Amino acid sequence: MSKHQKIIVWFRNDLRIHDHEALSKAIENAQSIVPVYIFDPRWFKITDLGFEKTGNLRTQFLLEAVQDLQNNLKKIGSELIIRTGKPEDILPQMAEKLGATAIYTSEEVTDEEIAVDSVIEKRLKAEGISMNFYWMSTLYHLDDLPFDIDKLPDVFTQFRNKTERFAKIRTSYPSPQKLAFTETIDLGQLPSLSELGFEQAESQDRKQALHFVGGETAALARLEHYFWESDSLKSYKITRNEMLGSNYSSKFSAWLALGCISPRKIYEEISRYETERTKNESTYWLIFELIWRDYFRFVAMKFGNKLFFQEGFMNDTRTEWQENRRIFDQWKLGQTGVPLIDANMQELLKTGFMSNRGRQNVASFLTKDLKINWLWGAAWFESQLLDYDVCSNYGNWQYVAGVGNDPRENRYFNIYTQATRYDQAGQYVKHWLPALKNIPAEMVHKVGLLSAQEQSKFGLRIGVDYPKAMINVGKWLKS
Repeated sequence: MSKHQKIIVWFRNDLRIHDHEALSKAIENAQSIVPVYIFDPRWFKITDLGFEKTGNLRTQFLLEAVQDLQNNLKKIGSELIIRTGKPEDILPQMAEKLGATAIYTSEEVTDEEIAVDSVIEKRLKAEGISMNFYWMSTLYHLDDLPFDIDKLPDVFTQFRNKTERFAKIRTSYPSPQKLAFTETIDLGQLPSLSELGFEQAESQDRKQALHFVGGETAALARLEHYFWESDSLKSYKITRNEMLGSNYSSKFSAWLALGCISPRKIYEEISRYETERTKNESTYWLIFELIWRDYFRFVAMKFGNKLFFQEGFMNDTRTEWQENRRIFDQWKLGQTGVPLIDANMQELLKTGFMSNRGRQNVASFLTKDLKINWLWGAAWFESQLLDYDVCSNYGNWQYVAGVGNDPRENRYFNIYTQATRYDQAGQYVKHWLPALKNIPAEMVHKVGLLSAQEQSKFGLRIGVDYPKAMINVGKWLKS
């Protein structure tokens, strides 16, 4: 490839300059590099369920991440061109106007993104411009798997065992130190929340233990803090199922979702930690979780649009899913009358985050106790989660709903048992549900069973201060 070529690097869910293969290859192959980011209006449309496809807090996190990418590119002498519109319209026009000979970008795996890529590729081809895709989202590279995607095991453990045994993790690409930008094109501006359709900026709740800020800079700072400053990695496996606090889990997922940090960067830092501090079950377990994340992306590749089918990967039609908007809205807004569910849903609503333990419980409650269509729950998570990742989100929902590719067991959660195991003193639910602050620990997870006399004693009116339980919560005490 000629050194005199001009390459557009289209950033997507890869908002970083470290371990960025597309950027690194462009530096190798071109004299002039044009970094671009495009806000697609389709991300912010209103869904059929009446809420934004991408919610306020998630959008704010994205804006911060793009701003940080722009700042980091400026530091090495480059710029970031920002546009709002459909990529399939903007990129071919920009490539032709600038005289670019290629566009380098990350490879995506789900239908909406692939459809856009196909249109762009077709339009570029007509102009003699190539489009190169690079696999940059997982710990293990797609090309290094010990099986073809159509032979991907349907059980995670089998995938993990074979991959760990036969595949190697590639070394990450270094961050570029200098990158010239010589174009005279209008750089554009970062859109505001109001320009993307939000009436006013919301802020993450002050009760939140960790305030999330989008971008590579914040991601690397979190890595430094969690591993080296707080030394929390050494106890990750022990604390990961907690729900209250900043360091019970790594919370890297939000930055991983937008590609602000590379999973290989995390892996390399774990390896350094194991050499310089300690190597134990916890250090491995964080790698284990990164492999789970890989698995959901490869599963999405294998099954395609079945990721979004109500029947799931296995065409399971046994469940008659309900589509009751009133019940769904009670769940969505944290008004079910079940403290563990409501506290988690309130945390999600106010902060854009929820613990892994919480996600499993609220998903089980929606799908198994309320029998509500799991796709509705997945859509709400898509709207609200800062760490929304299409493959992990829909894959996990299928998994809990029992329609996924590994339906060997009934993943039903006894919410009372879960609550007393992971929030025995009721600190978590009281943190997010202040109406329950005076309820004794032994009663707080059974608040729906309080007698009128007990309600009066504790200063709580069920149905007024706190919702009446949607279901008979006593069933969990019998099992």
